[in-house]
Amino acid sequence: MAKLKWDVSGERLYETGISNGVLYVQDENGKYPKGVAWNGLTAVTESPSGAESTALYADNIKYLNLLSTEEFGATIEAYQSPVEFDECDGSKAVVDGVTFGQQDRKQFGLAYKTILGNDIDKNNHGYKLHIVYGALAAPSEKAYNTVNNDPEAITLSWEISTTPVEVEGFKPTATVIIDSTKIDAQKLKKLEDILFGADAGDGPRLPLPDEIVTLMKAAE
Repeated sequence: MAKLKWDVSGERLYETGISNGVLYVQDENGKYPKGVAWNGLTAVTESPSGAESTALYADNIKYLNLLSTEEFGATIEAYQSPVEFDECDGSKAVVDGVTFGQQDRKQFGLAYKTILGNDIDKNNHGYKLHIVYGALAAPSEKAYNTVNNDPEAITLSWEISTTPVEVEGFKPTATVIIDSTKIDAQKLKKLEDILFGADAGDGPRLPLPDEIVTLMKAAE
């Protein structure tokens, strides 16, 4: 067995940035049939929770550890949100330009990219494609301040919780992460044509995890 080496050239990886945000509002059948670009997306702070250990004791010793269910949550920050997000944020249009607040909130899906860099290629090494399912936004604070000599745009923020979706052969999941440096480029292109739309294809939509697995395992 070869001796371990640290900080080998090309293996000094880092992750940064966020771009290509897409919102997919869930329909009554639990599908995500239409994606819209989320302009002004500035941050997604992922906040998993759960997986907490509960110790059980027997015969005067530690018998085993039980782990609680792991859940995925996040905070979305942006300068704006798509009109389609209004119903996910508890707003309902009465007529064009007039909305009521405190209405039922729709679940949604989300996709976005982060840059995967290394010491050689820098930010051009690759990227990770993040997909979130079953998201539900909580009411959020908005602070409106007077215009002064230090101009600043309002940053909007939403905390989200998620409901996992079924995946054959695995536990239900609310997240899928795809590494562009490890997946076949043609298969990744097919997936992104589904997620982001294609000039000669159907409009953008969010495929469920089982469809993604089928696509990635398909023979060339």
